[in-house]
Amino acid sequence: MPDAESNAICITEGLIRLDVDTANGPVEVKRIADPAHCLTGEWAHTSRPAPPAVLQPLLPVPGVVPLGELELIEALRDPHTVVADGRKPAQFERYTIPGAINLPFTDVESALDHLGCRRAADGWDCRNASRVALFCNGAWCGQSPAAIRKMTAAGFPADRILYYRDGLQGWLLQGLSVWTPGTSASFHI
Repeated sequence: MPDAESNAICITEGLIRLDVDTANGPVEVKRIADPAHCLTGEWAHTSRPAPPAVLQPLLPVPGVVPLGELELIEALRDPHTVVADGRKPAQFERYTIPGAINLPFTDVESALDHLGCRRAADGWDCRNASRVALFCNGAWCGQSPAAIRKMTAAGFPADRILYYRDGLQGWLLQGLSVWTPGTSASFHI
């Protein structure tokens, strides 16, 4: 008879769960164990009024690296990559992808500073900038693409930007855990 672990809902083969470091300690990421679970509420909507909700390109600017869920999980594990939620602070504070920090699209200057860019006489010096994985609400959300365009226009190297276009909606569609910043527990929606 198979054990419960062999019948688990895996993130990927051999990976049932992982812990992501946050300022409040590790937070668990796993998938919902109910194969009949369906998204409901705001995340189940397929259409939103446009503008502002229009489908976004996979590459907001040339040189940006697109991500899927497994690549975002690798970014969460990489201590040299900052995973950032580009949504407004009020959205971020409700819940986000575990381990993400908030770099709202409305404050790109603070984001550049946080990522290791320095003010220079002619703009920003981003030679020592961190890699950043950005996401927002989903493929229809323009918040992180707007941040990416502003960041690269200011001098941030496009090849240091990873873009998870599917955002929170894609994350939730895969049944993955979310987290409320300031806590040490994850949950499912």
